[in-house]
Amino acid sequence: MAIVKNKNIKKVVLAYSGGLDTSAIIPWLKENYDNCEVVAFCADVGQGHEELEGIEAKAIASGASECHVVDLKEQLVTDYIYPTLTTGAVYEGQYLLGTSVARPIIAKAQVEVALKVGADAVCHGCTGKGNDQVRFESCFAALAPELTVIAPWREWDMVSREDLLSYLAERNIPCSASLTKIYSRDANLWHISHEGGELEDPWCEPSKQVWTMTISPEEAPNTPEYVKLSFEQGKLLAVNGQELKADKLLEVLNILAGKHGVGRIDIVENRLVGMKSRGCYETPGGTVLMAAYKGLETLVLDKESLKYRESVALEFSHVLYDGRWFTPLAEALLAASATLAKSVTGDVIVKLYKGQATVTQRRSPNSLYSEAFATFGADDVYDQKHAEGFIRLFSLPSRINAMKQQSSSKES
Repeated sequence: MAIVKNKNIKKVVLAYSGGLDTSAIIPWLKENYDNCEVVAFCADVGQGHEELEGIEAKAIASGASECHVVDLKEQLVTDYIYPTLTTGAVYEGQYLLGTSVARPIIAKAQVEVALKVGADAVCHGCTGKGNDQVRFESCFAALAPELTVIAPWREWDMVSREDLLSYLAERNIPCSASLTKIYSRDANLWHISHEGGELEDPWCEPSKQVWTMTISPEEAPNTPEYVKLSFEQGKLLAVNGQELKADKLLEVLNILAGKHGVGRIDIVENRLVGMKSRGCYETPGGTVLMAAYKGLETLVLDKESLKYRESVALEFSHVLYDGRWFTPLAEALLAASATLAKSVTGDVIVKLYKGQATVTQRRSPNSLYSEAFATFGADDVYDQKHAEGFIRLFSLPSRINAMKQQSSSKES
């Protein structure tokens, strides 16, 4: 996969959002790559109608020859979010990987469009400071190493929104962006991220205008709401008894959880490129889904299996965050978690209240929980005397070590 500037580019497929950066990239590509043809590609991953409305016309007005809008919402949930859910991956203890999980499917669809239209290059609008440049280009390398990658933010001399707006104005290219943008946001069906503005100071509390998917927990209803999630082999089957397509179920959970202020986090994270960044994330439906899934796991996985799944979660959180979805390691980790997920079938009740999602009830036909064994009352299945021998063997290494130390002390 070539990453050096190659002037012999005839056709480029650009990951296009309709925003300021990618609107400027289209004419810049044509000017700097010998008037190459630019095909715009837009992935619908649930970012919302407002962002997608009129995007084809915007792309053409900026100089693109055509614009491909690909609906990836259902596939995002079934092929990327659900598998990630089974790993239990949470980056640095808090982040549910909302941006990270969408990058592989977007990159894959972009490559598919590039191969379909006969392009010899792909282009993205990621900056040279962020994680996404690594995620996209790692996916490109794994899927189509023959394609040249163009990253304008690593090539051009523009450094600000003012520069980009001036660039477009000089060429009479319409753009709805303005200098008043405060936050950098990335949205999909799983979450929305917020960076910039006052968030660049980690001592500054996020203002009310930061949040868009969830109500403030302080302003959430004073009465809790209970939601039932039904799973079959690790996949969400129904919400409150209603079976829908995977993306629609997540939309329902986003609404239910959002009105109770569930799913907000404010973190300082370690970026892949070496620096720390502060961001606020909203993952309302995903927070409920993760809580329910892990609640059901406690019923159906034995101690060693759950311990192993937890180790997979930690490793996969970094694999996904770092953009290594299309790698043998990711495939192995996903296969392991999929095996454990086969027993994750059943129902979970989650209580939504003032920003919290709390599992209150759980049941499964595969449950390993036995009231007959767990009861504090009299039972016929567990002889408490047997625990003595078990404890003696379990603690034998400690006993031997202590005896050895005592012996050494006497000798000295």
